[in-house]
Amino acid sequence: MLEKLKSKKQSVLEEDEFAFDEVEETNSDEANAEIAEDVSDDLDGNYDTNEVDMSEAIKNFDNAAPSDEVSISDVSRSGHAFIEFNDVRKTYKMGETEIHALDGVNFSINQGEFVIIAGASGAGKSTILNILGGMDTLTSGEIWVDGNEVSKYDNKHLILYRRYDVGFVFQFYNLVQNLTAKENVELATQVSKNPLDIMETIDAVGLNERANNFPSQLSGGEQQRVAIARALAKNPKLLLCDEPTGALDYNTGKAILKLLQDTARSTGMTVIIITHNLALTDIGDKVIKVKNGRIESISLNDNPKSIEDVEW
Repeated sequence: MLEKLKSKKQSVLEEDEFAFDEVEETNSDEANAEIAEDVSDDLDGNYDTNEVDMSEAIKNFDNAAPSDEVSISDVSRSGHAFIEFNDVRKTYKMGETEIHALDGVNFSINQGEFVIIAGASGAGKSTILNILGGMDTLTSGEIWVDGNEVSKYDNKHLILYRRYDVGFVFQFYNLVQNLTAKENVELATQVSKNPLDIMETIDAVGLNERANNFPSQLSGGEQQRVAIARALAKNPKLLLCDEPTGALDYNTGKAILKLLQDTARSTGMTVIIITHNLALTDIGDKVIKVKNGRIESISLNDNPKSIEDVEW
């Protein structure tokens, strides 16, 4: 198994979950708009993971991947919240029109919090996730994560930040179709400094008996569990979930949310869920509501509900 994965190399993941790493830095407004469109497409699952050209993937990885010697702690501080957004703004230019996706966003998140970021379509919540996850850059402001100013990172630093510090769970799973569930998870561990045990992670999401099945042999809920296991196996500091139940039925969606809630409780990992479903606000330790690119409200739940007690 290990030899098989080594031959395919870690770069497959760069083609899948981290397909954003080859975006070149630019200060061009037109290019920024194109990047935003590409990121949006990728988050919506509009890139092909059915077949992987291994030789091309390996070539791309070797050319694009930075050395681990690059430090991602050049600008750091202590004594603050785990995540801080300070007057964050993101503006896209489409011809002569300026679109203010984020317009002075301020909030903080403590380590280990289970956070719900809610808002209508186009409110700016996915832009927050894109920037926090290092998949897009801001126009102005500051973003701090674990004492490091992520908003100052260059492209190489962002690649390492995504690789080591952030786990992603997308709406449409984005699994590599010609790898088994176990291989999908194992692939993520190949680009992690301190990965978790593969089979223990698969067992934790309830898929021990399905580890050797391919994605096409799994239900939607099972595929999303593999995606969660893949993200968790990296042992990231931060887990970002973009509408993780959007493609699932009601009961399966609740099971996935329970898994995410239990993960935050049992591991102390910071978990952030982006959703348009306001019913889910009752399950979060902190709820951040976004409207028209601004923070509408921030509230704390002293006694968050279990997902079993929430109906929508």
